[in-house]
Amino acid sequence: MKFSVVLLGVLPGILSVVLSGSALAQNDNVTRGEYLARLGNCVACHTVEGGAPFAGGLKMHVPGLGNIYSTNITPDPDTGIGGYSLQDFDNAMRLGVAKDGHHLYPAMPYPSYAKITSDDMQALYDYFMQAVAPVRQPNRANEIPAPQNARWPLAVWNALQLDEDRFQPEPTRSESWNRGAYLVQGLGHCGACHTPRGWMMQELGTDESSPAFLSGAQLDHWYASSLNGDPNSGLGRWSQADIVAFLKTGKNRFGKAFGTMVEVVNNSTAHMTDADLNAMAEYLKSLPALNEMGVTEYQYDPASTETLLRFDFSAAGAQEYYQNCMHCHGADGIGQAAYIPPLAGNPVLMDPDPASLINITLNGSLRVVLHGQPEPYDMPAYRLLLDDQQTAAVVTYIRTAWGNLGTPVTAAAVATIRAATDTAADDVVVLRMK
Repeated sequence: MKFSVVLLGVLPGILSVVLSGSALAQNDNVTRGEYLARLGNCVACHTVEGGAPFAGGLKMHVPGLGNIYSTNITPDPDTGIGGYSLQDFDNAMRLGVAKDGHHLYPAMPYPSYAKITSDDMQALYDYFMQAVAPVRQPNRANEIPAPQNARWPLAVWNALQLDEDRFQPEPTRSESWNRGAYLVQGLGHCGACHTPRGWMMQELGTDESSPAFLSGAQLDHWYASSLNGDPNSGLGRWSQADIVAFLKTGKNRFGKAFGTMVEVVNNSTAHMTDADLNAMAEYLKSLPALNEMGVTEYQYDPASTETLLRFDFSAAGAQEYYQNCMHCHGADGIGQAAYIPPLAGNPVLMDPDPASLINITLNGSLRVVLHGQPEPYDMPAYRLLLDDQQTAAVVTYIRTAWGNLGTPVTAAAVATIRAATDTAADDVVVLRMK
């Protein structure tokens, strides 16, 4: 499936060879670079199933352009980055310019990596050059027809949209807050998915100075939720500990990771130190509400539970919920924490865009893998059991039951996502300038 990306479940095993305790890491800078590579989740795009770590070859579709393939970033001198100097490496990471001068597509999140400090860039460079095994694997040619394959417009894009400044700490904030800001804005590149885009596909904000930063965005038929203080669809009701738990384990009392966030947890955040996770959580909790200022905070309403237990299926979608969902999520919508997420009060159910709920109902979700062990429960796919109208009805039902403040979903919206995530489609990652 397009959305599933087979790598999500296998990369933790691959990385156990490359990024674990690491006999390869012979000095502190390389060891730190190894950890920074985790923070940047470099392996997610630069490794394919069954392939050598960081050897590239992952097929990615960029809407409006075509297909591109991730590149070999092992230190092979002929097909990788073995001939890169530190300055070449910095130019590629921060400015999106390869050693030979060609411009990279912003599928490489260099607008975020531009914030990386000089010391961290040195450590990353040392890690890739000294600890990653070189792999002789030529890069695959991109599948972008002319004239869209011209690279010079990327130089114009950079001139207009790229902020080349490295991260500057905010002196009025704590050391932990600044560390969290650096990770979220920079190596973590959270804004690449969670920040809405402008007409040039630029992120509408790159830090907390912009209200649009991390305010939620549509991505490949998922909706990357708001990470600001919105009380219903954002993190307003989450504590700092809730955020840490989600990043570390892929779940908390409000829900579980799904879609591409599974990959982020599996390969990046689950391996971060508690100090860094808490720093990120502190920073995220400082972001004010944007979309829901003055909106009433969610309150649980038992009315839907009572009607279900009376076998009253008069509400559209109630019967589909009873037959397909209630055995896991309960008549009360509370689920079975922390394995089966709640539906009542879940921020994803109150997102302004229902794409994630439609997608996960049709296609299910992959499992978070912690310490080499997959989580015991995952969401099954219902695309063969429910037609478009039934899917729209049940998604609408859970978005409005138990006091949830979501809006209705149409069968047409379901049909669009069903077609776009057809299991017969090629296994490619679809990118939106990430």
